[in-house]
Amino acid sequence: MNVCSCDPVWCGGRITPPSRVKDRAHVFHPHPPGRARRPGPNGGSGRRTRILALPEARWAAAALLLFLAALPLQLLGAPWWAWGPLYALTYIAGGWEPGREGLKALREKTLDVDLLMVVAALGAAAIGQVLDGALLIVIFATSGALEAFATARTADSVRGLLDLAPARATRLGPGGTEEAVPTEELKVGDVILVRPGERVGADGRVLDGASEVDQATITGEPLPMTKEPGDEVFAGTLNGTGALRVTVERDPSDSVIARIVAMVEEASGTKAPTQLFIEKVEQRYSIGMVAATVALFAVPLVFGAALQPTLLRAMTFMIVASPCAVVLATMPPLLSAIANAGRHGVLIKSAVVMERLGRIDAVALDKTGTLTEGIPRVTDIRPLPSPGLTEDALLTLAAAAEHPSEHPLARAVTEAARARGLVLPPVADFTSAPGTGVTATVDGRTVAVGSPARLLDARPGAAEPAAELAARLEEAGRTAALVVLDGTPVGVLGIADRLRTDARSTVARLTELTGRTPVLVTGDNPRAAARLGAEAGIEDVRAGLLPQEKVHTVRGMESVGRKVLVVGDGVNDAPALAAAHTGIAMGRAGSDLALETADAVVVRDELATVPTAVALSRRCCRLVVQNLVIAAVFITGLVVWDLVGTLPLPLGVAGHEGSTVIVGLNGLRLLRDAAWTRAESGR
Repeated sequence: MNVCSCDPVWCGGRITPPSRVKDRAHVFHPHPPGRARRPGPNGGSGRRTRILALPEARWAAAALLLFLAALPLQLLGAPWWAWGPLYALTYIAGGWEPGREGLKALREKTLDVDLLMVVAALGAAAIGQVLDGALLIVIFATSGALEAFATARTADSVRGLLDLAPARATRLGPGGTEEAVPTEELKVGDVILVRPGERVGADGRVLDGASEVDQATITGEPLPMTKEPGDEVFAGTLNGTGALRVTVERDPSDSVIARIVAMVEEASGTKAPTQLFIEKVEQRYSIGMVAATVALFAVPLVFGAALQPTLLRAMTFMIVASPCAVVLATMPPLLSAIANAGRHGVLIKSAVVMERLGRIDAVALDKTGTLTEGIPRVTDIRPLPSPGLTEDALLTLAAAAEHPSEHPLARAVTEAARARGLVLPPVADFTSAPGTGVTATVDGRTVAVGSPARLLDARPGAAEPAAELAARLEEAGRTAALVVLDGTPVGVLGIADRLRTDARSTVARLTELTGRTPVLVTGDNPRAAARLGAEAGIEDVRAGLLPQEKVHTVRGMESVGRKVLVVGDGVNDAPALAAAHTGIAMGRAGSDLALETADAVVVRDELATVPTAVALSRRCCRLVVQNLVIAAVFITGLVVWDLVGTLPLPLGVAGHEGSTVIVGLNGLRLLRDAAWTRAESGR
């Protein structure tokens, strides 16, 4: 069955080939890059799959309606030609696809439970139990529709990521002519123009121009990056105030965003270890069940039993012994949990990860971009001895010069002045140089604020005191901004990230889930790391670590039997993310390295979603166990009843297929927002 709920044009005209019940939930096609829909009010594609939009659901609904039309006619004694064709259409609507797929599997020497159900339904019809066979078909089709619905919701949850890519780009032709083209038509070597405020249309390198590009959607980096000729830019990132000419270096199908699509498609085809084990056992079980059915039919006939009751018992056994509920025990909960997590900003890359995430018992957290929220604030105001400005006077000059700028560092400076209640004088002649800073006229005097290295290069005579002060601030983990008045350095501002407001509660929740406090692993200096660790409630702080040393720390924890979850920003933490039992990268879509190495990505940069995802995974694993118990109890009870007593076929159908529906619905409980809320609150 086709479980892709989007129209064919958005899937490149491809229709997903039908698949078996246990596999039909493993394939979907997110929309390709360059064809992104306008985001909806919830930040996604604005399109939420309804169950009747799925072909599986429509066929199941058709089978149900036909069955409900035939049933009263039969019960009221209408002639067979009035209700017989309706039952026949019920068999066709609900059974044609699983029957076809079962035959395909049989040609590949694989015995499929779908085919067994269709054979059982036809066998029941052959001995006059037409109603019972139709009931089997209807319930069987319904269980398949429920799993397809879980898959579609999983696709919906990740489709919003693809809204990052612009639909069109401005391609430059000979003589500087401009042409607006769909981004998927761009080729390597094309030159595109990215105007201020536009999103970059393709991965490439800056050919001409200078600007600051917000790469948070790709790298998770909170501050815009200065881009000059020779620098790399990524599709979907947001250009600042400058115009850029960019040479396309990657085909749109190989961009970072396109790799998100590939990653999601690959994830949708993965199966958790529990599911793989069940499918391995299922093949042998199905062969044994068929052999038992044949024996249950043939042996009594040899001893003179009547044909019809013997065949009826054998068909009943085939139905109740089929492992449909067992097959559906794992994937609906896992897919539902993946969809729910994705809807709340956590992209789980596979069913394997979702199952594994709940088993972690230790956590290692990065500092920058993980425990800190990426919103800078002024932490230090350091006037130089000469000319002896006060802190307020220094901050007033800097904030006045920065006020017209949209740079996050400028916002931090003006916010600090606002917090002190300072009145900013009017400015004139404002200019901004990406990577250097700003210059403006304040009360008739020229004020420059920006990079100490760039500004001091032009003023070597005054460099030493200012450079020393800037170096001390940078050693303490601050970003230093030099303030220059009429060509003379007058002070330095220290700017740093804030600790995330939910950092302390997240650390407490992870401690509750794992039984031990997380470890802070960072490349920052020990003093800054220890101070931030204390604020977050972390005692075990391991600072000054290079990327390979973070890996050694993680492996050291795992050497004593820990299953370690590493949470980092996906750049210098990539080796540790790859080495850990499970790795989660912060950042709206994760960096290149995060997509390759992390098992999950927190796409909305909300740290509190990490322990919630862990709790949801544990709830998912509990539901899988519940489903397996439910399936085993129903199958065992019905089989024993059929073998030692007389189990009516309608009751066998209702019991077996009812257990399948119960198991499916139990797994779909994790689709509800209430499941995320309970995981969030720890209930």
